Amino acid sequence: MKTPLAALALATTLIGDAHAHDVEIGALTFGFIKLTDMAPLAIAAELGYFRDEGLSVTLEAQANWRVLIDGVISGTLQGAHMLAGQPLAATIGYGTEAHLVTPFSMDLNGNGITVSNAVWQQMRPHIPSMPDGRPVHPISASALAPVVQDFRDSGIRFDMGMVFPVSTHNYELRYWLAAGGLHPGFYSPDDPGGHIGADVFLTVTPPPQMPATLEAGSIHGYCVGEPWNQQAVQRGIGVSVITDYEIWPNNPEKVFGLRADFVEEFPNTTRAIVRALIRAAMWLDANDNANRSRAVEILSQPRYVGADPGVIAASMTGTFEYEPGDVRAVPDFNVFFRHYATYPFYSDAIWYLTQMRRWGQIPGAQNDQWYLDVAASVYRPDIYMDAAQSLIDDGIASAGDFPFGSDGFRPPVMLMDGIPYDGRVPNGYIDSLPIGLTGTQTIIDGTVVE
Repeated sequence: MKTPLAALALATTLIGDAHAHDVEIGALTFGFIKLTDMAPLAIAAELGYFRDEGLSVTLEAQANWRVLIDGVISGTLQGAHMLAGQPLAATIGYGTEAHLVTPFSMDLNGNGITVSNAVWQQMRPHIPSMPDGRPVHPISASALAPVVQDFRDSGIRFDMGMVFPVSTHNYELRYWLAAGGLHPGFYSPDDPGGHIGADVFLTVTPPPQMPATLEAGSIHGYCVGEPWNQQAVQRGIGVSVITDYEIWPNNPEKVFGLRADFVEEFPNTTRAIVRALIRAAMWLDANDNANRSRAVEILSQPRYVGADPGVIAASMTGTFEYEPGDVRAVPDFNVFFRHYATYPFYSDAIWYLTQMRRWGQIPGAQNDQWYLDVAASVYRPDIYMDAAQSLIDDGIASAGDFPFGSDGFRPPVMLMDGIPYDGRVPNGYIDSLPIGLTGTQTIIDGTVVE
């Protein structure tokens, strides 16, 4: 694992080599899951940005996140659209063990939490209304708590879907539930399902299968990326109760992940990949999202997301439909470049690690430096900024587009529960959360112990 100083030393080598040589390997295969936030990959391919960099890239949809990460680790895929938690978890040995890195963050926001129509009808009396009769947003999970209690009283387990144990969706759903007083359960080596002490039981469901699984009654709600919340709304089978933008404005989402040994062996190729992806992200956000309609057409193709253009456009063009007819402006629901969306901030990585610790995936206490060292071994702003500088030198980008001088930390931010997050003090943040492991607590035989 590289410390920040070691990463900086490697940056000097990468920068020197990258400007002197062409790409070392031109033919590449990248994996993705059928979600709107794979857009930078599709745009880089369709608009020729990969080709401009001397790369011949094949994009292959993967069945699920496990298949995707296994493909990157085995080398079947040279890189992939990944859950931000995947390279972090693999690097610390949670689940599959491998050193993965990300030099590029793919987007901000883009997820939602949806419940079935039946659950929504039970929640609605517990949600205040605006003068026009529509519910007041953001909606707290406290409105779900009496519904969960009714299920429990009837002997029925309340199940919700998320896409993977180390997904943003898992942590966002858990955050929302806990902020509303509902326990989403702890993980332990004896309970990899994360159900210890749970009020709401979370299960893994691949993103494209979420609406059908909800309609079948196998789950009562879910957290997923687009377009699968909007599809449930437009099909009339569910209501989206909250977006991740309302949980944490401009929260980090997916990353582009590669093996660490690939990055070290092929630094110029890595730089070319990042250049192409930055250009795609710039295009997606250019001129106040003027290109989004074209992006929707591209993503709707079967080889990419393959959903109806209207469903994709419902969340990608500045609005979000919570329930049929309740369309509200959410201009930053999908962000690909502005707000430094593509820069891999250490503080983004550390937030994911704090949630792994909070829910028992990291079973024991770690000091603050450990969190920074793990973040710096996976998130590689040095590689990103080298690519960014080369785009500036080529007249393709402007210096103001990038956070020159950043120490890798975003400013502290307030989440929906009013608890501030500062990545510089991860243990202080963990200990401020009312539900979850704190201090030296761990899980032994299904019980929290000090």
